[in-house]
Amino acid sequence: MKYAIISDIHSNLEAFRAVIGAIKKEKVDKYLFVGDIVGYGADPCECIADFKKLKCTAVVGNHDWGAVDLTSIEGFNSYAQEAIKWTIDQLSEKDKEFLKSFPLVKKIDDITLVHSTLENPEKWHYIYSTFQAHKSIELQETKILFVGHSHMPITFLEPSGTKGPIRFVKEETVQIQKDYKYLINVGSVGQPRDGNPRACYCIYDKETQTIDIKRVEYDIKKAQEKIIEAGLPERLAQRLENGE
Repeated sequence: MKYAIISDIHSNLEAFRAVIGAIKKEKVDKYLFVGDIVGYGADPCECIADFKKLKCTAVVGNHDWGAVDLTSIEGFNSYAQEAIKWTIDQLSEKDKEFLKSFPLVKKIDDITLVHSTLENPEKWHYIYSTFQAHKSIELQETKILFVGHSHMPITFLEPSGTKGPIRFVKEETVQIQKDYKYLINVGSVGQPRDGNPRACYCIYDKETQTIDIKRVEYDIKKAQEKIIEAGLPERLAQRLENGE
């Protein structure tokens, strides 16, 4: 079984279509998604329409819930708040019902999916450190946990069944080891924040027991122009070219 795992599309149609084009060449068996179809970008409805075609196993993100009034956007920064308010006006009732249909946590095979953390996933905490990762790994009942939310690809691994130090790696390819549990942030399709502006996605090959973080170029200028034309904050366009 070969999985493609994506996260944080954020209404960036150019990045999303570039990623799907790259994934199709991988000949994957199933798509998994760890939250945030909408927010920030200028094509929420188009991204939802394309997303539906993938028949993803998916969990919800904070921007998805923010756009359907299931989570407060008071904690969002001012740019994110403005984008969500704009997005709400763009979405049809069917789009909103679709965003409401995803759970916070989902298990499939040897995999768990969550947007933020397993500890209080509805509070949308971030995972940046080994301590923060450990709190989710403790609750993790499967070998692998895929997350998003921070927009920064990274892998945390911790021995399972025995005490040992948790550590992290930033390698693009990780070989799964027998006696470890893994928490993998798959980065962001539509708004990378690790200094690399290319769209990010992940491939998990269960047969070879490898996890690969991959990047793909997309038309950043076009995505930026759409944001400006929509009247969204210019900052949301600027950050795309720097991956910040």
